[in-house]
Amino acid sequence: MGTSTASGVAPKTVEPGPAVHDFDFYMGKWQVHHRRLKERLAGSDEWQEFEGTSEAWPILDGAGNIDDNVLELPAGTYRAISLRSFDPVSEKWSIWWLDGRDPSRLDPPVVGGFVDGIGTFIAEDTFNGRPILVRFLWSDITATTCRWEQAFSTDGGKTWEVNWVMESTRIG
Repeated sequence: MGTSTASGVAPKTVEPGPAVHDFDFYMGKWQVHHRRLKERLAGSDEWQEFEGTSEAWPILDGAGNIDDNVLELPAGTYRAISLRSFDPVSEKWSIWWLDGRDPSRLDPPVVGGFVDGIGTFIAEDTFNGRPILVRFLWSDITATTCRWEQAFSTDGGKTWEVNWVMESTRIG
């Protein structure tokens, strides 16, 4: 592995600002209560509830982190990971999701950051062949609890359908 870019010039090192610590709150073990719409972008209001766990740890000398998730769906338990990395130039985080049931597909990263204690991360994606925006929101963050939600938009972000909510409580 070299340190040069395609142009042959080494990238300039930029020291990360304080936003590199935005996800420090999530390091450790969590009990997670999930609420997920049974059908997304179908006008559904029927929610599925299930439990799970998450364990997160830092990588990239603190400029990234990963969490390993166990999701106990009624149809069967599966695992997934979130991978986050911080770009010190843009001061933005990128978050990827890898579902263990489809381990060869990495979702496009949602990108964003925290303002006033709320993390907002957005990506362009597709759902059932339709172009959508995906939004992750991190909120209600304390030393022992936090909330994450996922929403989809089919109208460029004018309206959002929240389709997954996770309420996490720290273990130990």
